[in-house]
Amino acid sequence: MDWTNNRLRLLDQTLLPTRVEYHELDRWPQVVTAITSMQVRGAPALGVAGAYATVLAAQEFKSLPFPDFLTKLAIAASSIAEARPTAVNLEWAVSCVLEAAKPATDAAEAVELLLEAAKTIEREDIKANHAIGGHGSALIPAGATLMTHCNAGALATAGYGTALGVIRTAWAQGKLKGVIATETRPLLQGARLTTWELTQAGIPTTLIVDSAAASVMRSGKVSAIVVGADRIAANGDVANKIGTYSLAVLAKAHNIPFYVAAPMSTVDLETPTGDQIVVEERAPGEVSSPQGVKAAPDEVGIFNPAFDVTPAEYVSAIITENGAFTAPYSDSLQVGAKSRG
Repeated sequence: MDWTNNRLRLLDQTLLPTRVEYHELDRWPQVVTAITSMQVRGAPALGVAGAYATVLAAQEFKSLPFPDFLTKLAIAASSIAEARPTAVNLEWAVSCVLEAAKPATDAAEAVELLLEAAKTIEREDIKANHAIGGHGSALIPAGATLMTHCNAGALATAGYGTALGVIRTAWAQGKLKGVIATETRPLLQGARLTTWELTQAGIPTTLIVDSAAASVMRSGKVSAIVVGADRIAANGDVANKIGTYSLAVLAKAHNIPFYVAAPMSTVDLETPTGDQIVVEERAPGEVSSPQGVKAAPDEVGIFNPAFDVTPAEYVSAIITENGAFTAPYSDSLQVGAKSRG
């Protein structure tokens, strides 16, 4: 993801791994479409994209009288923030850039302040990912094989990754034997994106179907599981890609540590528990016709939640840029938030 020539340049993740194609977007509705269609995805990456989309909206309206500019910008920002409801980073980033622009006395100044705030969010996300990698790697034993789900790598962030940041750092420190990646149905982010990232980095990676996870854990091949998050409630309940809850339950049954890696911007202290997290439901066709291939009869009903919520009791630690926190999360995450400032 690059901001260049007053445009947002995005890698289209829906085409990976067979095609590497970038789109240059100069209108904020184009970014909303990219978000909803999952050309860009992953909670931290959505935050960065949403911040730059707000800048594009400001650029579009900057010729209007300032009161009209502010009205139009607020409407556009609301649409951007609501493009995907589960990941808190999107709403958080839009709110941050709008707050940064409040001192502006005209549209031109507002655009400058919005852009600087968006660039700051991008820079700080990369910095946070590296810090997450360091804190997480400290929990990983030498010679470990890690399991991960979905994609929480450079593609899902401004760069380096959260869960994959832990994996990258552990690999660089010589602690890692390899990675087991789940395919992550129905859109196969694990198969298409995570394995692509890890093999590009030269990290030995084995792909398994989602339903093989229990058997693989029972075999003793998994040292720990590390996943990302789209929203973390104040009590430590974690919303992440559908299938995460299953892995957490299985991990506990097999006495395997289950770690969640995410920046503090993903921690939503305004949401008491996972019961209040809105879980996005996506189009039935993603399930009935995966990758465009019909796999189910037209008459069958489809339930396609994009995320599930893992209760805090199944989480061994939440790894952030401010450290790795353990239960009781209602206390430890408050400490993490204060460290964030």
